[in-house]
Amino acid sequence: MAEHHFHLKADWPGLRNDIGTIDAGNLKTEVSIPPEMDGPGIGTNPDEMLLGAAATCYIITLAAMMERSKLEKEALTMGSVGIVDVTNGVITYKKIIHKPQIVLKSDATEKDQELAHKLAEKAEISCMISRAIKGNVEIELDAIVTK
Repeated sequence: MAEHHFHLKADWPGLRNDIGTIDAGNLKTEVSIPPEMDGPGIGTNPDEMLLGAAATCYIITLAAMMERSKLEKEALTMGSVGIVDVTNGVITYKKIIHKPQIVLKSDATEKDQELAHKLAEKAEISCMISRAIKGNVEIELDAIVTK
């Protein structure tokens, strides 16, 4: 078993609505509470970072699975939505919806299109971040495959 350690340094000099910083190698940014939660909205925030982690993990996993299956594509793009519920002051990250768009080569067969849909679903349950948040945050998939 090989373990990989990722390190992050955080600095929060002020109170709730102030601005902090994080430094995790290539990820260096200011952070604050988003305006939707009555914060200053400077830099990024935990809600965007969780969505970003889930989306990038998913799309990279899907691309790797397509490559291993020798399923060629013209394009792979995705929109993702994070849904956060605030009820009686309790904040709950409820759901992430991934909407990948897979454009296959023009000579793709119906079998290729079926495989693309199957891989889109398999990538969601195989992604490390999806597995990490399973049981806490629902993940919904709305994949579109065209050629």
